[in-house]
Amino acid sequence: MWTGNVPRPLSEVPTTLRERIAVPMEELSRVLGGGIVPGAVMLVSGDPGIGKSTLLLQLAAVLSEEQKILYVSGEESLQQIKLRATRLGTLSSNLYVLTETNLDQILLQMQQLDPALTIVDSIQSVYSEELTSSPGSISQVRDCASALLRLAKERDMPVFLVGHVTKTGAIAGPRVLEHMVDTVLYLEGERFYAYRLLRSVKNRFGSTNEVGVFEMRDSGLVEVSNPSQVFLEERLGHAAGSAVAVTMEGTRPLLVEVQALVSKGNPERPRRTCNGVDLNRVLLLTAVLTKRVGLSLGDQDIFVSVVGGLRVLEPAIDLAIAMAIASSYYNRPVLGDMAIFGEVGLAGELRSVGQTERRLIEAAKLGFQRGLLPRFRAEMSNTNAAGAARGIERVTARSLAEAISIALEPGKAVD
Repeated sequence: MWTGNVPRPLSEVPTTLRERIAVPMEELSRVLGGGIVPGAVMLVSGDPGIGKSTLLLQLAAVLSEEQKILYVSGEESLQQIKLRATRLGTLSSNLYVLTETNLDQILLQMQQLDPALTIVDSIQSVYSEELTSSPGSISQVRDCASALLRLAKERDMPVFLVGHVTKTGAIAGPRVLEHMVDTVLYLEGERFYAYRLLRSVKNRFGSTNEVGVFEMRDSGLVEVSNPSQVFLEERLGHAAGSAVAVTMEGTRPLLVEVQALVSKGNPERPRRTCNGVDLNRVLLLTAVLTKRVGLSLGDQDIFVSVVGGLRVLEPAIDLAIAMAIASSYYNRPVLGDMAIFGEVGLAGELRSVGQTERRLIEAAKLGFQRGLLPRFRAEMSNTNAAGAARGIERVTARSLAEAISIALEPGKAVD
């Protein structure tokens, strides 16, 4: 006779869930959805050297002030971890460190210690003796992750797994690994820049629209509470080829500086180089500026960059890119007190983007007095917004040519 699980009415299922584990790191807590859910398995991935181990060791340290935390490393020795922890100032008697790659031994230590949180760095280094394949293979990663997940659910013990990435940026191992875990986090950023973005691409217990911003320092990853101000600190107010874009990272508005340089190049093979934005998007905007506005860009080298090492893929940055290119082409600065956002269509029209009020409020907080945006969105915003952004003037345009005539400082007439 079957004695296992049987179907139960959803209305009769008890809701005696344990509270989330509070995370003192606000940026990480935001991305997780307000804390760590007991029994959740979270996968953290990112490029080598981006700061995954540093972030999790810092998390383990702050949580170990009141509870036992287990940090399992399959890639570093105890002495190496101690040196890194000393540099980060994260030494704690409640933080237990284990250097082990054998799955059975890891599970045994987790059961005996019964920590409030376990970190496994990395899942690709763990192996099961029941399998003949080498560590990091598809079967090893799948089965080891499955065993850790079962123990996490049985004991309501949250587990963080560190995952390697391939040269294309995808998580190494079987794609089923991402389906098995509850949360998938990516730590992003350029290795030669100080700023890191923690982005959630899957979260069963929270929103995937949140992003955390950190700065890498000698003492570890430091939270950036006002990233917009940080990204604009070194901006020259009246430099040609510079525009301030208001982009959304999840539900958080960010102001970033977009720079463009247009210079005479080889007419047969003009260069198009981008950093932080999609090259195909820049090529499209270059074509629209040439065809619809009349800029002679066919023989010009064009370089576009987002300052700070951020990568912005949102279409709302289109208008700022176009303004920066036009500004460099005419050698006329964009108005220094103007923040810009909007999508550009193939006909040269400006198309609306979402979260208008939140973008304008963020721009007003940083002292911008004008916001350039598509006319349709501005009309809808003024009509439907419950609380419109104050302290900033809405400057609207219907076409790209009109926007250029508004945004560039007076001087040489725009053709």
